[in-house]
Amino acid sequence: MMTLRRIGLLLKYDKAALALIPEALWRLLLVRIQLFFPFAKTAPQLGVKSLETPEVSREADIPRIRQITKAIRVISRYTPWKSTCMVRAVAGLKMLEKRGIESTLYMGVARDKQGKMIAHAWLRSGAHYVSGDDAMQGFVVVEKFAKVLQAE
Repeated sequence: MMTLRRIGLLLKYDKAALALIPEALWRLLLVRIQLFFPFAKTAPQLGVKSLETPEVSREADIPRIRQITKAIRVISRYTPWKSTCMVRAVAGLKMLEKRGIESTLYMGVARDKQGKMIAHAWLRSGAHYVSGDDAMQGFVVVEKFAKVLQAE
């Protein structure tokens, strides 16, 4: 109960983001399950490999991008499973895709202080980072997937 109260307090000034919390939770769960399968099976769902979407957002999409960002960032802290950077990035990608908003998922590698190889994933939509931007510095992009809109 305390968790719900904290989420409500965090989002009390953004009702639209609060309304996205159930969907964000559901997407985080689905992606967490999806990551149990081989990456080669799930990668085609992420978009066009080795392509990026433009770094410009349609003006009308910006509020929705920000609301999805807030919902993913808030609820991922309270999931009973580990909502890793990859889980958050793919969940955000799927929420944006549902609304016809393009995005690019980046996967990168770096070395930690002990020299051990580490990986990170982050999601960008237009000029806005939906997830992972808090830790993306120092990572070298090894792959990217663009979720592009289909021409109608």
